[in-house]
Amino acid sequence: MSANQQAATHTNTATQSQATPASLESYAATADILGRMAVRYSLAGVLLVIGAMKFTAYEAEAISGLVSNSPLMASAYSVFSVRGLGVAIGITELLIASLIAIRPWSAKLSAVGSVLAIGMFLTTLSFMFSTPGVVEASLGFPALSVMPGQFLVKDIALLGIAIWTLGDSWQALRADRQ
Repeated sequence: MSANQQAATHTNTATQSQATPASLESYAATADILGRMAVRYSLAGVLLVIGAMKFTAYEAEAISGLVSNSPLMASAYSVFSVRGLGVAIGITELLIASLIAIRPWSAKLSAVGSVLAIGMFLTTLSFMFSTPGVVEASLGFPALSVMPGQFLVKDIALLGIAIWTLGDSWQALRADRQ
């Protein structure tokens, strides 16, 4: 094969392997749709699992240290037992998950679920300031202890996702009105 034939073959192969702008746009649109679904339903799934766990004595006891040290939540134990509060929180988390997941049928209810999730994650993030042992003392700030520090810090991402689901639901509501 001559040098010209080799160059032409290389050019044809390279051209065939390059995606056209239209196909890149299609891939981007597909990735966007899949990403939106993954974000919304991952949040709902996490809340379903966490909410279901609150019905167990194991989980109710595990969160009791967080709740009892919280100025926002400690008084709940004057109304509920440890297990009763766990169940109440579990019901709330299951409701929030369901509301967020219902977005294809009701953007308004999904927005309500997102607002509730934002409030819930702000509450749990407040535990980082009220619960002893969040910072690993031997390492100092910003080293977080495994429990409760690293356990709580994930709620920063979940808060961001909840804010996104609220914006997405509001956009759908606005589009429905036009």
